[in-house]
Amino acid sequence: GQGGHAYLREWLWWAGLLCMGVGEAANFAAYAFAPATLVTPLGALSVLVSAVLSSTFLNEQLNVHGKIGCILSILGSTVMVIHAPQEEEVSSLESMAEKLKDPGFIVFAVCVLVSSLLLIFVAGPRYGRSNVLVYVLVCSAIGSLSVSCVKGLGIALKELFAGKPVLKEPLGWVLLVCLVVCISVQINYLNKALDIFNTSVVTPVYYVLFTTAVMTCSAILFKEWQHMVLDNIIGTISGFLTIVCGIFLLHAFRDMPFPPDLLPLFLQQSRADLHASWRSADRHQSCQHRPLLPSEDKGSQSAEEEEEGEDV
Repeated sequence: GQGGHAYLREWLWWAGLLCMGVGEAANFAAYAFAPATLVTPLGALSVLVSAVLSSTFLNEQLNVHGKIGCILSILGSTVMVIHAPQEEEVSSLESMAEKLKDPGFIVFAVCVLVSSLLLIFVAGPRYGRSNVLVYVLVCSAIGSLSVSCVKGLGIALKELFAGKPVLKEPLGWVLLVCLVVCISVQINYLNKALDIFNTSVVTPVYYVLFTTAVMTCSAILFKEWQHMVLDNIIGTISGFLTIVCGIFLLHAFRDMPFPPDLLPLFLQQSRADLHASWRSADRHQSCQHRPLLPSEDKGSQSAEEEEEGEDV
């Protein structure tokens, strides 16, 4: 809330970063055994778990929109797992080096770097505090390259555990340095976006842009979509869009109250019981006032008869 880098002096921030690092280590291991197009969208489950835990331990309210978003995230993740693409087999750093030399990936990496520099030095000072897309786009674009570095380091660790002399390979160290730089840039500009804008806005936008960038990078680098049939392509895209809708409902309407008046009457059990009690009270009240009405009528009738007798 103070702006700048004041959070670096808070021990709680470092503790949270350490916990996130443990979780990302498990995510890191997943990239070594599964396509990035599958692993990255499944990160939406962490958003779902954090929403459930926050409602349990932090007493945050999870409204109807949030519950629907959680269900949609689970359904979308299931569909993506069923229709997951198969990447080309990359089992060594030599094959990873051949992938990185592909002209398509080189063009993609250059476009990412140039666009990120333009966003940082040109668009950032002008529109960074008024448009949420500026800093989030920087995190997403650089994040797509970091996922590629993670994939290569995962392969290097597998070879290291197999007894191969991986530490002598310069590619592994280059990927490690690139990963540290990319993650540092992501943390810096993601914290800037969270410092300026609401979390309910930054989180869904960042998830959508980051996942889209990672899927694009993986499709170019590992040719994951090259041998997919039409039904798997439709299933993967549908699952991803379902997750996007779930994340949007979970965060965009998190602070919006959902009163029970918007539900149909047959779903409002307490409201129906209250309405029934009101009706019974009205009936009871009408029974109490019922004897008064005839007496008033009877009194008025007797008064009219007396007046008629006096006139006579």
